[in-house]
Amino acid sequence: MKIIQKHDEEQVFNIGPSRIKVVYQRFGDPALPAVLMIMGAGAQMINWPEGFCLELARRGLHPIRFDNRDAGLSTHLTDAPNPDFSAVQSGDFSTVTYSLSDMAADTVGLMDALGFDSVHLVGASMGGMIAQTVAIEYSERVRSLTTMMSTTGDSSVGQPDYAVLANLGAPPTDDRQGYIDWHVRSLKAIGSPKYPLDEIAAAENAGRAWDRDHDPLGMLRQCVAVLKSGDRTERLRSLRIPTLVIHGENDKMVDISGGRATAAAIPGAELVTFEGMGHGLPRQLWSEFADRIADLIHRVESSRNCQRR
Repeated sequence: MKIIQKHDEEQVFNIGPSRIKVVYQRFGDPALPAVLMIMGAGAQMINWPEGFCLELARRGLHPIRFDNRDAGLSTHLTDAPNPDFSAVQSGDFSTVTYSLSDMAADTVGLMDALGFDSVHLVGASMGGMIAQTVAIEYSERVRSLTTMMSTTGDSSVGQPDYAVLANLGAPPTDDRQGYIDWHVRSLKAIGSPKYPLDEIAAAENAGRAWDRDHDPLGMLRQCVAVLKSGDRTERLRSLRIPTLVIHGENDKMVDISGGRATAAAIPGAELVTFEGMGHGLPRQLWSEFADRIADLIHRVESSRNCQRR
């Protein structure tokens, strides 16, 4: 049996129009189809579980996870104004530093730095929104699109269960163990009722995330970027990119209506939903996620190869 390995974390500088630093990590053989993995708001690249990335690599893919701006070890825009969330909700975006289009440009800049003319995109939550934006604004750079537990930006769909979020409260900003405990509680609250959380692994990952970065304003800057970017539905209708939409039927962070709306907007998109799955990546579903993503990508690659003949 061939052993699939992860590569060391690496960094590149002067990425995209904003000239930021991006930290990334590859898995498997760089000669195989490249898959950029885009994470959600406040989440670092390590929130793509290593085991899931290795599942993709075992299926003949080359997954690359990376930290978005304002997350992990990539550039944090600490000189930006503090976002006024209440004002943003009222339509005043004067304290919003960037949009999803800027984050999409970061993604394309990473592609340029790594020498990829085009890639396959997999995005989770806000990462799915960034992936959609890349597909809309740089369609020639995207071979396939997989959007997981995400939505279109239409405020009538994909809304969270605000009661659940209110009960969680804000994460601690100066207490490592307090943050770890809060993070585990959060994952249990928004996670998958059918698939119990591995609390030990979740706590270990939360501690690693704290040690890499605990910038609460970074997450807030990302969240208001989502609000500023608005509804993508009509632009999604123009896509002609093979698309897979994955969503949990018990998602309390992004209601399943967001996934359904995404699949309905993108011509030919395949929608796959999972009973008992919430907002997360349950270990019990890694294999099926990887099978479905790999099937889409290999079909696209086969078609591309046929067209070259």
